[in-house]
Amino acid sequence: MKPFTQHRGIVAPLNRANVDTDQIIPKQFLKSIKRTGFGPSAFFDWRYDKEGELNPNWEYNHPRYHHRSILVTRNNFGCGSSREHAVWALAQDGLRAIIAPYRGTGDGQIPGFADIFKNNCAKNGLVTVELSEDEVEEIFQTVYAEEGLEATVDLPGQKLIVHAATGDTTYSFDYDSSNKDKLIRGLDDIEETLQYEDAISRFEENHETWI
Repeated sequence: MKPFTQHRGIVAPLNRANVDTDQIIPKQFLKSIKRTGFGPSAFFDWRYDKEGELNPNWEYNHPRYHHRSILVTRNNFGCGSSREHAVWALAQDGLRAIIAPYRGTGDGQIPGFADIFKNNCAKNGLVTVELSEDEVEEIFQTVYAEEGLEATVDLPGQKLIVHAATGDTTYSFDYDSSNKDKLIRGLDDIEETLQYEDAISRFEENHETWI
């Protein structure tokens, strides 16, 4: 997995809440378990018209966002089924980070991301940035106001820096320390396990297989 420390890129908006994994990658594209070829099918039903051409009325397709690598969206992104294909599709479409807001507090809080989707992102090198609704609304307004708006995701520092024409604005976000360490080191679950390959081999050599 490609390590993630800092990434700077163009921010694209997806101004919808409760975007589920079937909207991210529809079920007809789940025929393969190979982690390739899903990018063009991300957001398929919104992205293309009935003739299979790019839908010019969907803001994500606007030329100003063609080189996007950061997405800003609304709360509860990635809800629905647990399909990891959704994360594969977003990563293969060029995204390195997604920004979404939490809503409410305590037991009534709606998270920025569905839990399984969030964990799948961490396992595939895609960073999830969760901020308050007011902070995300501010980012949306800046994205709409400035063509080619860029932001930097600083994972070690747990900061999002929006590079607006009027100056930089910095937002802080929480991130699971274990996932953070693996992302910075570029380790997926298998690669993390292989860090202990010598110890595993020693155990296998000395272990009574009948036990």
